[in-house]
Amino acid sequence: MDIRAPDQQYNPYRIFSREQWAQLRNDMPMTLEGGEIARLRSMHDRLDLKEVEDIYLPLSRLLSIYVDAMQRLYVAQRRFLGIQDRKMPYIIGVAGSVAVGKSTTARVLQALLARWSPRPKVDLVTTDGFLFPNAVLERQGLMQKKGFPESYDLPRLLAFLSDIKAGRGKVRAPVYSHLTYDIIPNEWNEVDRPDILIVEGLNVLQTGRLPKDGKAIPFVSDFFDFSVYLDASDEVLKSWYVDRFLTLRGTAFRDPKSYFHRYSNLSDEAAIETASAIWDRINLVNLHENILPTRQRADLILSKSESHQVEEVSLRRL
Repeated sequence: MDIRAPDQQYNPYRIFSREQWAQLRNDMPMTLEGGEIARLRSMHDRLDLKEVEDIYLPLSRLLSIYVDAMQRLYVAQRRFLGIQDRKMPYIIGVAGSVAVGKSTTARVLQALLARWSPRPKVDLVTTDGFLFPNAVLERQGLMQKKGFPESYDLPRLLAFLSDIKAGRGKVRAPVYSHLTYDIIPNEWNEVDRPDILIVEGLNVLQTGRLPKDGKAIPFVSDFFDFSVYLDASDEVLKSWYVDRFLTLRGTAFRDPKSYFHRYSNLSDEAAIETASAIWDRINLVNLHENILPTRQRADLILSKSESHQVEEVSLRRL
């Protein structure tokens, strides 16, 4: 399980094959049914009951241990300080490339964690809602860099997470529409003191250059208690992105309200060429410049094969 690269004296991760990880489920019960899994799965993913049993039930068991330990530490610290404070939620970050399956993973985790006993309140927020509106991105010349770190309203996201971590109630997150490819004006998701919050997004593990004067600069990941990075090779990610584009061409893109409606009548050849160009020009650049460099900051790395199955799990040592 402890695999070291030839040039590494110390590997910060314990590495498990799919079979080794699946054995760690122990007696964690399966609380999802086949129909529920189908509803949680994004259209291009191939998540099935076996994948939940082998990968996500062991992860649910691990998280139950981490959450319990953190709650006990929190109570002990408050007793030590002699103070009473609001309930502090446990925050889980889910990161990775476009098309890697972050949304599916986040929804499955939410469903599994919400069925622990006693039933905790588990909320899910995506960082898409914290993108700048298209009008702002166009004004700043960032439409071709949507999803890059500079396209997000970072102060707003940090304020949201700070309020959540402080135990404040009814904290509002903006809502993003994948149909119109824009923020929905005057619409909000309200997060009200969850026990667990899952935050899913491309760049949630990213840091920035630290100031030489030691001034405190918060990062999104500073608010995470646990983080998951979904990983796959460049070639596999591109093929998944192109497949998803082809599926959307015949479904969501056909809606006249869709931002991408102009792609709905493309031929197969033209659609593949268009999707490949978008991937190479935007998503691959973002992956290499911003997303992939954060992989080693995650507590857990789920490495996927072309079949969409997780074949290797890397867990950061304590």
